[in-house]
Amino acid sequence: MKRTIMGREVTCAVTDGKLDFGTWEQIFYGEFDGMRRKRVLIKIIGE
Repeated sequence: MKRTIMGREVTCAVTDGKLDFGTWEQIFYGEFDGMRRKRVLIKIIGE
């Protein structure tokens, strides 16, 4: 249930090589189903 509410993807803007967050934007990682091997996928779109 927590995973459904929290989601599992995030889209972030990058400006001049740095994450471009608004005043109240942050990235949090929550692990709700115990320690497992994780995989991170980064997709770069744009120029």
